[in-house]
Amino acid sequence: MKVGKAFGVGILSTALALSVIGCAKDETNTATKASDAPKASENATSKPEEKVKIIYSMWGSAEEGNVTQGVADKFNASQDRIEVEVQAIPWENYMTKLNTMATAEQLPDTGMLREDGVVQWSTQGMLNDVNTMYEGSDSKPLDSLAYKYQGKTVAYAAANEILLLYYNKDMFDKANVPYPPAALDQAWTWDEFVTTAKKLTLDKNGKHPDESGFNEQSIVQFGASVENLPWQLETWALGNGGGFYSGDGTEVRIGEDASIEGIQKVADLYLKDHVAPLSVGQTDDGIQRTIIAGTVAMATNGAWNVGTSLNTAKNEGLNYGVAVLPYMKDKVTLNTGGANVVFSQTKHPKEAMEWLKWYNSEENNWGLISSGIWMPTLEKWYTDETLTRKWVENPNFPVYDEYKSAVVDYAQSPAVKPAAWFYTNHTTEFNTLLGSVLGDVWTGKTTAKDAISKNLDALKAAHSGN
Repeated sequence: MKVGKAFGVGILSTALALSVIGCAKDETNTATKASDAPKASENATSKPEEKVKIIYSMWGSAEEGNVTQGVADKFNASQDRIEVEVQAIPWENYMTKLNTMATAEQLPDTGMLREDGVVQWSTQGMLNDVNTMYEGSDSKPLDSLAYKYQGKTVAYAAANEILLLYYNKDMFDKANVPYPPAALDQAWTWDEFVTTAKKLTLDKNGKHPDESGFNEQSIVQFGASVENLPWQLETWALGNGGGFYSGDGTEVRIGEDASIEGIQKVADLYLKDHVAPLSVGQTDDGIQRTIIAGTVAMATNGAWNVGTSLNTAKNEGLNYGVAVLPYMKDKVTLNTGGANVVFSQTKHPKEAMEWLKWYNSEENNWGLISSGIWMPTLEKWYTDETLTRKWVENPNFPVYDEYKSAVVDYAQSPAVKPAAWFYTNHTTEFNTLLGSVLGDVWTGKTTAKDAISKNLDALKAAHSGN
C-alpha cells in the first residue's frame, strides 16, 4: 500500500523521522456498566443513552476527508451506540500533527499510521494491543498483514499490497517479444529479464544495447525499470539470498555479499546493461515516469498503481499488462499495507476497534478495492472464485486470467515476504540513511559494496535507533 496522500496508495519518497515526545496514559479503559448509570426519578422521562464519539484521523485533503466521513456516516446509521467523526489532516503535516497531539495527550481514538511508524509507536506505548480485536469473528485479516511488537499484534494493514511487474503490451507486440509471465512457475530469471529488456531498448537509430553502434547517450525507449526506493530494494537483497535484516528483525544483513550483489544488479541495469533510465531512488512516481510516460517497456512497482494512476492511463489508451517479478536466486515479492491503529490514549478502545472492524471489511471499502487501489485482506477473496471474480472481473483491471495469476495467486504464493516494517523497528532511519548511502551507486561514482561496507556501522546504528 502506498504511503502517500491517499490512504493505501503510495510509498515514501523521503522518510521523515518519527519522534513521539511523551507517553500514553497508564490507565485501564473500561466500558460503563448499565448499573453505574444514574437512575431517572420516578417522575422524569429517561433520556436516550448518549453515543460514544470516536475520532478517526486520516491523511488527505478536506475533500478526501468528506468522502471518508460519508463512509463513516453509513456506520453511524447502522447502530445507535457509536458516532465516528473523521479528521482529515494534509499528508505533509500528518505525522507532525500526530506527534503534537501525542505530546498534549490529545490523540484521536483511532486513525491511519504510516507503515514505517507502527512498530516505533508501539515501542513508545502509543498503540493499543489489538490481539483480541477479531475474536469470534470470521473477518480477521491474513496473518501476513499483522504488525507485531513483542509477539503482540498492534495493528492490521487495511489492505494487502504486493510488488509486481507492469509492462506495455504495444511495445512488446511491436518488438515481437513474448509478454512477461503471469504465472510464478514460469517467472523469468534475472538474466532472462535483462536479455528481454535489451530487445526492448532502442537508441535514436533503432539499435539495441547488444548491437554494434548502439549509442547509450541517445536512448529513446528503455526496456526496463526496477524501482529503487530503499524499502523496495529489500526484494532483491532477499531474492539474491541475502536480506536487509534477520528473520526476526534483530540483526542487519545488508552487509552480506548476497545482499550487496542484489542491489548492484539493480544499479547495473542503468550502468552496464543500458536498459533502464537513471533513477536515484528518491521519488515515488515510478509508474508515472515509465509505463504511463511511454518511455519504458516494463517496470516494477506496487499493486496499488492499478487504481491510483493506471486506470486513467488505460482509459486514455494505454495497453498494459501485469506479470510476476523476475528472480535472481529465489522468487520473492514483498507485501505491505498501511495500518489502521487504535491509539493508547483513547478512552474508548472497544468502540474504536468496532469501527475499524467495520471500516476494514471489504464491503465497506468496495470503491477502493474495485478500483484497484486496495487488495482485500481476507483469504476467501483469493480462494473463492465467485468472490475473486466479483473483485477482479471489471473494467478497472487487466484481463481476468492475467491479473488473477500475476496478482491474486501471486499474493498467496510462497514468494511473498513481509516488508520489514511489519516486524522490526527504526526502518525510517535505516531507509533514510540507505537512500543517502546509495545515491552515488546509481550514478556509478561508487559500487554498492564500497558504499554499504563503508557505512555498515552507521546502518546498524540506525537500525538500533542510535
